[in-house]
Amino acid sequence: MNLSIVIPLLNEQESLPELHQWIVKVMTANSYSYEVIFIDDGSTDDSWKIIEQLSTENPNVKGIRFLRNFGKSQALHAGFAKAKGDVIITMDADLQDSPEEIPDLYNMVLNQDYDLVSGWKKKRYDSVVGKNLPSKLFNWAARKTSGVQLNDFNCGLKAYKNTVIKNIEVSGEMHRYIPVLAKNAGFGKIGEKVVIHQARKYGESKFGMNRFINGFLDLITIWFLSKYGKRPMHLFGALGVVMFIIGFLSTFLIIGIKLLKLFVLDVPTILVTENPLFYIALTAMIIGSQLFLAGFLGEIILRTKNNEERYKISKEVNL
Repeated sequence: MNLSIVIPLLNEQESLPELHQWIVKVMTANSYSYEVIFIDDGSTDDSWKIIEQLSTENPNVKGIRFLRNFGKSQALHAGFAKAKGDVIITMDADLQDSPEEIPDLYNMVLNQDYDLVSGWKKKRYDSVVGKNLPSKLFNWAARKTSGVQLNDFNCGLKAYKNTVIKNIEVSGEMHRYIPVLAKNAGFGKIGEKVVIHQARKYGESKFGMNRFINGFLDLITIWFLSKYGKRPMHLFGALGVVMFIIGFLSTFLIIGIKLLKLFVLDVPTILVTENPLFYIALTAMIIGSQLFLAGFLGEIILRTKNNEERYKISKEVNL
C-alpha cells in the first residue's frame, strides 16, 4: 500500500464528506493504493455516522471511534497502530490542510529518502495576536530547545516513513513534538515543505490559547525525557549531591567559626541556631534528600511502569 492517511477529528460532520471527496480525487489522479483512517475522538455530533457511511461507499475508508475525548495524541497513536502504508500522511479534518499537498510530501519521503517531512503554513489565516504571534514564539522556543530546525511544529500536515511511526510513542499532548520524538529515536533526516493554509470553512477551532501554555510545558517534559527519561537518577542525583555539598560546607563553616571564637580568639559567640548559615545548611540537606528521593522514585517507576492502553475504543469499521 502506498499511503495511509491518518485523520484525527472532533465534531467535524460538515467537512468530512468534502474532505473525503477531495482525498479520493487526489488518490485517483495519482493512481495511489491507499487507506484513509478517521479517528473519531469522542465527537458529539454525527461525525461517526458519516464515517460509517463513507466506509460503506469506499472500502478504503476505515474508522476508529473512541468512547470519549482522549486527545489528538491518543487519536494519532491509535491511527499509527493500524496504518499499513509505506508512507503515512497526517492531516486535520477541518479542510485547512489541502490533500493536493500529498503527492509532493509522498515523493519527498519515498524518493528523497526523508524520514519525516513537516508542513510549514508560512502564510496563515489565523488572527495575528491570538495565534500567529504566540505560535512564532512557541516555534522559536521549540527549535532552540529540541535542536530540530522546523518553522511550524504545530502543522498537522506531515508525512512519515512507516518505520518512523512504528518506532515512536505518542502520548499526553506530544503530537506537536513528533519530529522531536523521531529525532530522539534515531531518525535524523527531517525535512520541511511550505504548504497552503486554508481558512476554516466549517465550525470553529477546538484549541484555545491554552494549547500554547500546554505546549511550553510539554516542551520542558520532552527535553527532560530526551536527556534523562531513561536515567532520572543522573539528573536528580547530581542536583542532590550539589545540595548536600552546599549543606556540608555550610555546616563545617558554622562549626569552624564556633570553635575559632571559643578556643582561639576567646570571644563571645552566638548560638548555632542564630547563625544564618545554619538555615542554609538545613535547607540544602533537606532539598538534597528530596532530590535523591525523586531520583530513586523515578528509577522505580521507570522499571515498573504499566503499559496499559491510554484510550478506549468503542467501534471500528473496515479494520
